[in-house]
Amino acid sequence: MRALISVSDKNGIVEFAKGLTALGIEIISTGGTKKALEDAGLATIAIDDVTGFPEMMDGRVKTLHPKIHGGLLGRRDVDSHMQAMADHDIQPIDLVVVNLYPFKETILKDGVTEAEAIENIDIGGPSMLRSAAKNHAAVTVVVDPLDYQVVLGELQELNATTLSTRQRLAAKVFRHTAAYDALIAGYLTELVAEETPESLTLTYDLKQTLRYGENSHQEAAFYQSGLPVAFSIAQAKQLHGKELSYNNIRDADAAIRIAREFEEPTVVAVKHMNPCGIGTGATILEAYDYAYEADPVSIFGGIIVLNREVDLETASKMHELFLEIIIAPSFTDDAYDILAKKKNLRLMTLDFSEKAKAAGVETVSVLGGLLVQDQDTVKEVASEWQVVTERQPSAEELKALEFSWRAVKHVKSNAIVVANNHQTLGIGAGQMNRVGSVKIAIEQAGDRISEAVLASDAYFPMGDSVEYAAEHGIKAIVQPGGSIRDQESIDMANKYGIAMVFTDIRHFRH
Repeated sequence: MRALISVSDKNGIVEFAKGLTALGIEIISTGGTKKALEDAGLATIAIDDVTGFPEMMDGRVKTLHPKIHGGLLGRRDVDSHMQAMADHDIQPIDLVVVNLYPFKETILKDGVTEAEAIENIDIGGPSMLRSAAKNHAAVTVVVDPLDYQVVLGELQELNATTLSTRQRLAAKVFRHTAAYDALIAGYLTELVAEETPESLTLTYDLKQTLRYGENSHQEAAFYQSGLPVAFSIAQAKQLHGKELSYNNIRDADAAIRIAREFEEPTVVAVKHMNPCGIGTGATILEAYDYAYEADPVSIFGGIIVLNREVDLETASKMHELFLEIIIAPSFTDDAYDILAKKKNLRLMTLDFSEKAKAAGVETVSVLGGLLVQDQDTVKEVASEWQVVTERQPSAEELKALEFSWRAVKHVKSNAIVVANNHQTLGIGAGQMNRVGSVKIAIEQAGDRISEAVLASDAYFPMGDSVEYAAEHGIKAIVQPGGSIRDQESIDMANKYGIAMVFTDIRHFRH
């Protein structure tokens, strides 16, 4: 038997090769792998001794040769294939152990040049892997060091690998090369600024299997993007608690998207992918108090994201509640100790310094397809908003309008947020008509509405929502505008002395 070994990731390769050599398997090798094996005292055959052709062009051409690919692709059960191999002095290669140039690791480096990236596109490696995987009826192909022991064990026990193992490894190879090519395609597509390519090549790596999905009868798994996004729930570090569930991950993602909106100390509480409380303050404790007081009922069993380190006093207050997850940049030791007393509470850290890099496209699956869009990270400046009513908002009202506008874009549409300048007071989410959301938000705000403003994620189709808000004490409104009946809403605002601002930006979130 012959094996061809050429790996960039050399973890475990010497031990594996020693096991093969002990079974009398000849090893063909190249470059750095050959040196590593020979340094370990293992005999190898140089690739150019097999091909009769020297490596050239800085190693770009070495394995792309009939004596390699013939040895991989020749069918052992077809006489004409075996005769061609004999006629051209091609020996079968029965085992291929290859992993690829580190393209992903290269493009993740700061300051990488296009030339460096291109040079780390592997050509010979994928070609050998694909040839071997295609002929898996006879050839065993290994791309992952985690499979070394299984293959070696079967060889030691059976002097061969089983067909089921070869099939499984072949499927893994094609997944591996497809993911590798997807990263290359993505890099080059971005390089030429192609916005809507004819084919969308995405790749994701399994992060964890989940106990179940949205409901207990649904199977689920969590995959992270092939190029990691530092400011994401996929890259958050779990310090404590049981593993995340499907719904935990969705809620946590919604919460960190909201927290990304704010620079000042901010606390976000989320339930069912909607904020139930957002608070900002001079300290993280003050921000937490505001977020809690926004809706002390709904926060029970919620997800909490804080954009500052969690201190003991804030931790002590959170410890009083049943919470699913707490995410923050860090925890003081004593804060961690008190929160970790709850064995199931997930405590996670996230690098908020990377939040600006998290912008990009987002995808949503639909039956038979995938929707792709830019994230809603448009930068807005309140000074560019248009006051459309007779009354101008006061400076205090304008601050509250800015706060509520940042919040409403993360509420499921139809979305209404009633807030002051540091705290949500009432949230109406996901109603089939806008006035329904207005009623929910105002009812939740209760007697706190006297100093509140109202934000609507999309325009009012008629004046009824404005009238209802006015009748219940709202004095300022921010909305996109753009309805053919905008004047009806403006007239209603003027009737009640409400200041109303148009942003010209809609923030639907379905």
